[in-house]
Amino acid sequence: MSSVTASAAQLDEALDRLERAVDSLFEQSGNIGLMRKELTAMVEDRERLAAELDASRAREAELQSLADEASEALGSAIAEVRAALGRDGVN
Repeated sequence: MSSVTASAAQLDEALDRLERAVDSLFEQSGNIGLMRKELTAMVEDRERLAAELDASRAREAELQSLADEASEALGSAIAEVRAALGRDGVN
């Protein structure tokens, strides 16, 4: 087989694979209703995840605020105990 004939055979084979791939893509994307349903589901998932993220961030801020308050209260309690023991600021 000459190199031209071999190249032509390879080209034919590549074109056949390309045609099958294109046909497959057309078959998959041919159902517009299915694509719209999938897109709608993805948009709904994104909206749900965004809402959950916002709620989680709000909860995180609330917990951080509570942790800050608890830390201040604990610091005040430690200072009061030290003062009661006569150890103002001394370890």
